[in-house]
This record gives sequence, C-alpha cells and structure tokens, in this order.
Amino acid sequence: MAEERTESRNFIEAFVAEDIAEGGQFAGKRVHTRFPPEPNGYLHIGHCKALCIDFGTAEKFGGICNLRMDDTNPAKEDVEYVDAIQDDIHWLGFDWGDRFFYGSDYFEKDYEFAVELIKKGLAYVCDLSPEEFKANRGDIGTPMVSPYRDRSAEENLDLFERMKNGEFPEGSRTLRAKIDLASGNFNMRDPVIYRIRYLDHHRQGKKWCIYPMYDFAHPIQDALEGITHSLCSLEFEAHRPLYNWVVENVSVPCHPRQIEFARLGIDHTVMSKRKLRALVEQGYVSGWDDPRMPTLCGLRRRGYTAKAIRNFTERNGVSKAASTVEYAFLEYCLREDLNENAERTMAVLHPVKLTVTNYPEGQSEVFTVENNPLHPEQGSHEITFSRNLWMEAEDFLPAPVPKYKRMYPGNEVRLKGAYLVTCTGCVTDENGNVTEVLCEYDPDSRGGDPADGRKVRGATLHWVDAANCVEAEVRQYGNLFTDAEPDGAGKNFLDCLNPESLVVLHGCKVERGLVDDARTYAAQEKRTAHNAPAYQFMRMGYFCFDNRDCTPEHLVFNRSVSLKDSFKPGK
Repeated sequence: MAEERTESRNFIEAFVAEDIAEGGQFAGKRVHTRFPPEPNGYLHIGHCKALCIDFGTAEKFGGICNLRMDDTNPAKEDVEYVDAIQDDIHWLGFDWGDRFFYGSDYFEKDYEFAVELIKKGLAYVCDLSPEEFKANRGDIGTPMVSPYRDRSAEENLDLFERMKNGEFPEGSRTLRAKIDLASGNFNMRDPVIYRIRYLDHHRQGKKWCIYPMYDFAHPIQDALEGITHSLCSLEFEAHRPLYNWVVENVSVPCHPRQIEFARLGIDHTVMSKRKLRALVEQGYVSGWDDPRMPTLCGLRRRGYTAKAIRNFTERNGVSKAASTVEYAFLEYCLREDLNENAERTMAVLHPVKLTVTNYPEGQSEVFTVENNPLHPEQGSHEITFSRNLWMEAEDFLPAPVPKYKRMYPGNEVRLKGAYLVTCTGCVTDENGNVTEVLCEYDPDSRGGDPADGRKVRGATLHWVDAANCVEAEVRQYGNLFTDAEPDGAGKNFLDCLNPESLVVLHGCKVERGLVDDARTYAAQEKRTAHNAPAYQFMRMGYFCFDNRDCTPEHLVFNRSVSLKDSFKPGK
C-alpha cells in the first residue's frame, strides 16, 4: 500500500486545523481572519509577512479575511494611507470582497462595552497624570498603586460620561481596566483602555474626544466581526492575556483565538514607521515610494514583482523565533522571477562609439532577436545594424589584462545577434581617453556564426545602432544603509546612510522600440499601483520604467536588481 502523503503545515496552520476539526473550539465554523493595518504610513516588506499569513491562512482553509483599518488613534491617520494600503494588498493578489472595515466603525460599541465594564466593577476612572502613572506602576515584586481604584460604579459612570462630553483637559483622566495590580505581566496591571484626545478624527471629525486603546478595541473588533483566529506578531504575545480578558468580560458574540508569529527582519534596512517617516520628512529619500525604501510601493517602483515578494515571504516560513534575512535573498527571489519573464533588450549604460570601418556608409540591415530565450512563445523583435554603433565603455581595453575576453586590438568578439567583429584600434582625445573604438566585421558571420566554423574565444557583447536608438536616464539603486543593522543598539540609523545608494546615469543608449512601450505604459490609468514592464538589459541587469518620471519623451529606467549575485538559498 502506497504511503499517504501529508501536507506540510506551519505551526499556525496546525493550530487552525486542530481548532476546526471535530471537537475543536471552532468545529464546523469557517476560518475567518483579519489584517488590521494602522493607516499612519505605507505598508512595508515586514507588513507583507503579516498580510500573507492573514490572507494566506484563510485562503488555504477556504475561509475569508477582513481588511480593517486600525484608526483608533487620530494623531497620524490619513486617507492617503488608506488608499495606498488597499492598492498594495490588491497588487500582491489578495482581496477582501465586501469585508472592508474601520476600527472607528466600532467606537459606539467600544463605549458601550466600557460602560458595561464599569457597571460590573471591572473598570474605573483614574486621575493620575502620565508621569504619576509611571511613578506608581511598581516593579517585579512591588505591586502597582492606584488611589482611584475603589471609586463606586456610579461615580465612574458619571466621570466617564463627562470625559466623553469634553469636560476635562487632555491627559487629566483615563479609564482603566480593573484587573491585577500585582501581576507579573505589566500589561495586566490595570491597563488604560480609554484616554482623552482633543484631535479631529479623519472619519469621525470632532464627534469623539475619548479614544479606546488598541488593546481594548482590537479584541472587540475581532469578536464583533466573527474572527476565529487573530494572527499577530510576537510583540503581542504578552498582550494575549489582556486580549482574552476583554472578550471574556464584555458581551461580545464570540471568542477569537490569538496566535503570534515572529516578525520579518531584513538586513541593511529599517522597518520602523517612525524611522521611515523621518527619512521621508527630512528629505533623505524622495518619498514613501522611493525605490530604496522597503515600502511595497517603493519596491514596486523599483521593479519588484508581487510574485517575487510572496515567494520571499513564503520561503522564509512562519516561526516563533525572531530572525534577520539577508536582503540578497529578496533580490534572489526577484532575479528568479524576472529571469523567467523579463523581455531581453539591449542598452548601453556607459556608451562609447564603435565604428565598423569596413561596413558600407549609409547602409543598414535588420536582425531579429528573441524576447526571451527561455520562452520562445514570447516572440521576438527587430533591431538594426549599421556602420556606427554604441558599445559599453568597459568592454574595451587598449591593452588587455589576463583572461580579458572582450574587445582589444586584434581580438575577435561577437556582437549579439549580428556579426563577428575584430578590433583594429581606437581613437583617443588629448587626455588619452578613448572616444571611439574601431573594428572590422566578417560579412560571412551573419547571426554571429562564422562560415568557416572557426572557434571564437572572445565574449558576446551587447550594442545599439547609433542611427536607431534613443537616450535614457538610468537610476542604479543599492542598499540604503551601509550597516547591516542600521537601527542596532547605540546607533543613529541616519549615520548609516549609504551615500552611493543612488547613482544616476545620463545619456545612456537604448533600443528605439522602448519608446513605443513607454507610450503604451504612460497611457495606463493609475500606473503607480501596477508593475511597469520588466526588461533584462543584456549583461547589465533587470530594469523597469520609473512609474512616476518616465515619459515617451524622456525615458527613465530603474535598475531592479543586478544580473547575477553570489547568494544561494540556504547559504
């Protein structure tokens, strides 16, 4: 009898499978998760792990996932971020259907449940200032002190309503849960569940001047939406007892299960929204979508694909152990995807003239080159060849070094898709700089294969026809930080910025056909929410149109990733 194969599951999926099985706490129920981002910034690659787990777990079990904006804090939230978050999630290939909510949708219910706790003797109004609160919090072995804990329910109800009505200064009073002043888990030492904030809310305006804390509002939101599994990062593990306490002590319809997982860390970057915001607001980057940023919109602008990012997330797995992943692995996942799908084209980034001295003046011919040698079904395109070409400056040396197989006097090389040529010399300026490379072509080697069958030891070089190319701007991106841990202990992350993280090249030469592609791309509606066409510039790397600055009249390309790297998975 053949051995039955079992599907591999991570620990979250194992818990979910156990919960929905016969006898489990959610037996017979549909798996229901949620992704609750705070709309105070753009999603970054770290959030991607969370949303892939939230949406992916529901998808794997045939369940559903809600998208809920955690807008309980009015200080930094904005509709700009709400729209961007939705764009990013759709781009990654996930959808929430009609299950889109705001945490602020539940403000009335939050208030009602807070009143319920007060009536049960499980919450009280506290007059301690933030400074007094910290001073009275106690430490291990020393209980917290709370002089207002024994107020009557009637007094607390009156004070809480007056808080709601705006009768007290901001910060003068809070509502606290009455749990355990001596708990070893400080989150359970009578935590604040409501505070006074005189700020306009982006959706509620001036309706409220008291706002629920996340630890109080979140479990209520989950329960009211019928969430079965509240999946969150490991920092909330110590908050789980409070999560459970809330849903056990207010009249919500169900009790979701909170499960925590380790966050995703990547070297040579920062994930803190506060630090990312500082980079933007202090002008170290051009915006949230700067291609050096770890934001999803920045990665998309750089040319990262949804498939590459999802593969990266899945391959890193789900665990309880915190770890930092090499940025090179993210690049590996992108390179793997683009190698399969990117159209091949030729571009010369550091151009120098290449003159084929024995090719007839004024003549040209057409060659057909494949768009992707891995996938012939992707078709081909035409390029022209003439006497005057552009080649890469680094592909020529007047005097070769050992093992140099590119162009130097007397050496024969292939020009990709065209002819064999032999270098005959060069022209230099008064400073000795090479301004023109000279060569002769073999008319009997059309397509790059010599008629006499001789072996050619020289390299195959890319080029463009000077009479049939256009200029382009090319932006080459590197790591934003030189330090692998820029926000490590004792460091100022701004001191670790890489001054060479962006190198802009002007006057690059690319195939003229890319102008038509740019024109088609420019006509797309809301193009920043989608990937620009991807190209492999032969021998140079993978590039895409910049989704903001590229126009048919001024081509701008971003280098997504270099062509090769020494990184191998598992190293």
